Amino acid sequence: MIQGKKVKYILYFGVIVAIGSGGFYTIGGDEWSIIDSIYMTIITLSTVGVGAVYPLSDLGKLWKVIVIIFGVSGFAAILYELGAELIQMNTYRSRTMRKKISRLESHYIICGYGRMGAIIASEFQKKNISFVIIDIDDSKIIDIQENGYYHIHGDATLDETLINAGIKESKGIVVVLDNDQDNLFVTMSSRNLNNDAYIISRCSKQDTGNKLKRAGANKVVNPYITGGHRMAELLISPNIDDIVTIEAPDDISVDFSIEEVSVNNFSVLNNKTIGELNIREKFNLSIVAILNKDGTKQLNPGPEINLTSDNKVILIGSLEDIKAFLTEGNDV
Repeated sequence: MIQGKKVKYILYFGVIVAIGSGGFYTIGGDEWSIIDSIYMTIITLSTVGVGAVYPLSDLGKLWKVIVIIFGVSGFAAILYELGAELIQMNTYRSRTMRKKISRLESHYIICGYGRMGAIIASEFQKKNISFVIIDIDDSKIIDIQENGYYHIHGDATLDETLINAGIKESKGIVVVLDNDQDNLFVTMSSRNLNNDAYIISRCSKQDTGNKLKRAGANKVVNPYITGGHRMAELLISPNIDDIVTIEAPDDISVDFSIEEVSVNNFSVLNNKTIGELNIREKFNLSIVAILNKDGTKQLNPGPEINLTSDNKVILIGSLEDIKAFLTEGNDV
């Protein structure tokens, strides 16, 4: 279809150029060559503002106006036709996408395709998790389409948009729009439409977190607070990031802390095997790694491993148990 229309457009302008050139050649008389006539027709159609090859008579000026009218009308008709075709294609794509989404069950919905939304979508794709993205930004939709993601081009704050994304059949919703007000509104609407879905919402202001939970969010994430804690942790204990990475399902809340401890600072650890320490029974903690003086690491060390003052250990457990060990460890 598109190829046929291209041929039609080319033929149309070919005819205009031929008729226009013939008119200028006839009106110009002996002074105008065929090349002059074609040149005059082209610059008239393109409206570049270049002067006539030769002074035009009144009849020549009238013919120039006629050529301009037909040329501009042709351009307008083509633009209208292309616009209508584009709308038709977008409508078809939208219907096809909604049909695919309607078949989904227990999927996830990502409201907002900013930096965080894009990362979440990428992770879902890696793990073959079904999801739908909602975004209203045209440029982001282009990127979403290039990645082949299921999506709805629309306003996530509207119930209709959420319903088109299959919210009633969804398992969870991630709300990561650009501002807290929209996140709050979408969270509330999502909870009203699906009382069982697990909702995670982002906030940028600390006082918005409680509002989001009251609106129906199961979890609220403040990337600034989370990032700040993480950066502080890495500065204090830079080895932890190389040793421990914990991923948990979305519906499980993980309450733990990781601490790097120097054996030299805790006499209870020095010159004892991990088995002798019995640290799991005493403090409900686990030693997940040992750092040696030469920079090497022992991951998941066995009970026979002996600790020396040159070692550091990586402890994992709840924040309360970590604090208890740091304050009471040498008293045991």
